Amino acid sequence: MSKKIEEFMDLVARKNPGETEFHQAVREVVESVMPFIEKNPKYQKGKILEKMIEPERTIIFRVPWLDDQGEVQINRGFRIEMSSAIGPYKGGIRLHPSVNIGILKFLAFEQVFKNALTTLPMGGAKGGSDFDPKGKSDNEVMKFCQSFMTELCKYIGPNTDVPAGDIGTGGREIGYMFGQYKRIRNEFTGVLTGKGLNWGGSLIRPEATGYGCVYFVEEMLKTRGDSLKGKTCAVSGSGNVAQYTVEKLIQLGAKVVTLSDSDGYIYDKDGIDSKELNCVLQLKNIKRGRIKECAKEFNCKYFEKQRPWNIKCDIAFPSATQNEIDENDAKTLVKNGCIAVGEGANMPTTPEGVQVFQKAKILYAPGKASNAGGVATSGLEMSQNSLRLSWTREEVDRRLHDIMIAIHEQCVRYGKESGYINYVNGANIAGFVKVADSMLDQGLV
Repeated sequence: MSKKIEEFMDLVARKNPGETEFHQAVREVVESVMPFIEKNPKYQKGKILEKMIEPERTIIFRVPWLDDQGEVQINRGFRIEMSSAIGPYKGGIRLHPSVNIGILKFLAFEQVFKNALTTLPMGGAKGGSDFDPKGKSDNEVMKFCQSFMTELCKYIGPNTDVPAGDIGTGGREIGYMFGQYKRIRNEFTGVLTGKGLNWGGSLIRPEATGYGCVYFVEEMLKTRGDSLKGKTCAVSGSGNVAQYTVEKLIQLGAKVVTLSDSDGYIYDKDGIDSKELNCVLQLKNIKRGRIKECAKEFNCKYFEKQRPWNIKCDIAFPSATQNEIDENDAKTLVKNGCIAVGEGANMPTTPEGVQVFQKAKILYAPGKASNAGGVATSGLEMSQNSLRLSWTREEVDRRLHDIMIAIHEQCVRYGKESGYINYVNGANIAGFVKVADSMLDQGLV
């Protein structure tokens, strides 16, 4: 079996040279599903896995825009439309200097499986640009977003491809993009999710990824007769996902001791309370400042240029970016008594780190399962747009909770091993089966 996996990965590397994040994402899935495919020849005959790693469409375009000094700036825009087997393409737009085609292909590939797990009819995609919103004025961000959407609008639509927010793309950016789409296409449709509440957005959408991750970890703990109440939690990041992970953890009686950004992390041994969380929300969402400013205000410890994984905790919630927990971090977490990991970010644990968690038999939730709450609620926003109505906060939260429970059940169904639930295998196989069966039903697509 390992020989077949390596042969397949050689093919992936040859066809996608230098795209290390994409190779990593594909390998994780292949190692889970290859044994399953061997037992189910129909997937072999249809070469389903070979099709899945090839995007249905890859779009690359230039994005010229005018800065506040009157200088022309040029960025590169992307959209990777990976799979539409079970519904319109769906996935975020990332604005960050690190964006390249390999990272977006990894994210789009992950999105296919994540969206399949949600039980909603959504395909997988991802897009973005190497534009950095940090340090830019509102006017500069608007000029970039309008130029970006001027090109992207040719390829998206409510029944074709429905982008959303991601790193660097919040409510401000979605608003500017939506306005430009509406101006060019002369139609008001649910073409983007993460919209403002006044113009088609859904309640709970900003909270959804964080809330959903906590709901998933809650279900994992139930399999061992445990709960979140009284647990000490380390959370990385301080953006949207981290913020609402902390909020839900506080509501459920857990104690959160860390938050971070790319400059370092804060540590409050007594637990971050609602007042501190509000400071973080103001700082990150409005002032767009650095996390160390909260450390000064609330007199908690700040560790510069470090990640929070050396802090003793019961549960870790990596909610910042890919590959933020390496093998040594994972070993430290296990040594310090960590019993569960819920990934709020996409692929935040390296393969070596995942092996450490699984070898220690701790509860480990891969991002494609545990952070699917965000795209699930984007799907609920699409449904509300199609129906031309808005559900209450309680209704959306109830539906989100039900979806996360359903995702957990699928992972358990396909991931149950002797005395352990392998959530990686469970998530990968469950997502694969839904997409693969749909592809077979539709013929050579």
